[in-house]
Order: sequence, then C-alpha cells, then structure tokens
Amino acid sequence: MRNRIVILLGLLLPLFAAAQTEVNHAPDFGGRVSVSVDKRIIRGLHVSFEERIRFNNNFGGLDRLQSTLRVTYKVHPNIKLGLGYCLINDYNIVKHGFMSPRHRFIADVKGTLKLNKWNISLMERLQLTHRTGDINVYQFPTNVLILKSRLTAKYLGFRRIEPYAYLEMRNLLNAPVISAAFDGVNYGTIDGHLQESDPGWFLEGFNGSYMSRWRGSLGVDIKLDRRNTLSVYVLNDYCIDKEVDANAEGTILKSYTIETIFRCWVGVGYEYAF
Repeated sequence: MRNRIVILLGLLLPLFAAAQTEVNHAPDFGGRVSVSVDKRIIRGLHVSFEERIRFNNNFGGLDRLQSTLRVTYKVHPNIKLGLGYCLINDYNIVKHGFMSPRHRFIADVKGTLKLNKWNISLMERLQLTHRTGDINVYQFPTNVLILKSRLTAKYLGFRRIEPYAYLEMRNLLNAPVISAAFDGVNYGTIDGHLQESDPGWFLEGFNGSYMSRWRGSLGVDIKLDRRNTLSVYVLNDYCIDKEVDANAEGTILKSYTIETIFRCWVGVGYEYAF
C-alpha cells in the first residue's frame, strides 16, 4: 500500500511541474468608445441600448464590437434590478475577420446608500455567455457562468461633474475540472494503468470555480445638460485564465496553462437620456 502511494505521488507531482504551466503576458493597452440611449418608460422603469467598440494591442487593433439592451426597474429607492442581453462580436486579428458571435444574458441587483455627498453602491451581476460555432467541449463549456461583484463610490458635491471609483471582482463558476497523471513523457490514468483505448486524462466536469479577474477604475461623469452625459475613465484589468488544450476526441491533454495579463483601458462614453 505504501509503495502505491509513493508511485501515485510520483505521477501526480510532475503534473503541476510540467502539465500545469504559468504564462505571464506583456501588459496590453487599449481603448473603449461607447454611445448609449436611456428611455424612461414609467417612474423607476428604464430601457437602454448601448453600442461599444474596443481596441487592443496598444491601440493598434480592433478587439470587439458589443451591443447591449437592458431593462432596469427601481423596486426601492435604494434597490434596482436589471435584465439584459448582449451580442458580442470579437475580431480575430490573425484571420482579419470576426469570430462566431457570443450571446450574453445578464441579471443584476444594485443597492445604493447615500452618505452626505457620496453615493456608495454594490452591484451583484450573474451573466451567462453562450458560445457559438465549433466548440471543443473538452476545453471549455458552451455556456460560461460568471458572477461579478462591483463596489462603487461616487462624489456628488459638484454641480455637473461626478467623479467616481470602483473595484470589481469576477468569479468563473463553471471552470473545467481535470484529473491526469504525468510521468515526464506521457499522461496516464490516476492508477497508472493506461489501456491503449483509454484517455490519458479525464474531464470531471465544469463545476470548478476561481477568481478570474480583478478590476479597478477611476472616472468622471460630466453632465452636459439634463439629457446628455459624457463619461471619461481609466480601467485597469488583471485577468487570470486557466486554459485547457485538448484534442477534439478528448483523448489527449496537450497542455494545462494558467495565463495572466494586465490590461489598461482608456474609455469615453456618451449617453442620451429622455
């Protein structure tokens, strides 16, 4: 029994040394430009539409086009509920074309507390993103489930200018969970007895979770008049992605990589409310 434990540890430990590697990408800088319209239906009920374009690769390339339709309702002076749909079109700079679109559905609740000239708010958002096109189900799920938590502080002491700051955390709720053993050359089953027809690793499901993103932003909302608002902000984004690379049949685990990258976005947004 003791020998089996030693053999098992010998198989598992190299997994983290060889199969699970860490890749730190160079920082990336980009921009965001958005235009939105907000329509008041009745008191407390609003419908909004936003069109956003993103640039990456140090402002040298198109990253994404994103269209969002949202409905919000204030159920209490301090509590607002929201539902929305977002169409995401990512641009592939290598193929010089747009990738298969993604469909995102969002539901959130936002609580706001007024303290003198400050608004302190906490938003919890659950979002499900459906991937289209050819999906390798052994690498990531078709539907990605994420919980976002954002804490915002906004100062209302000026007449037309409202500076703010927020901190956001993103949790991936259905990350892939794998089990594999690596002897330095080949992947094998946990017990070390790999049959020729058996896979060298196992996808146990998508019930893993981890903190995949930290965000911090400083910005200002400029009230041009009663209906028009201009927003300018800087957004810092630290991302952690656990990447599984497997063949389409699920019989070969090519790599398991943890990728990290820091992104800085400069954004400008315009909103018309009526």
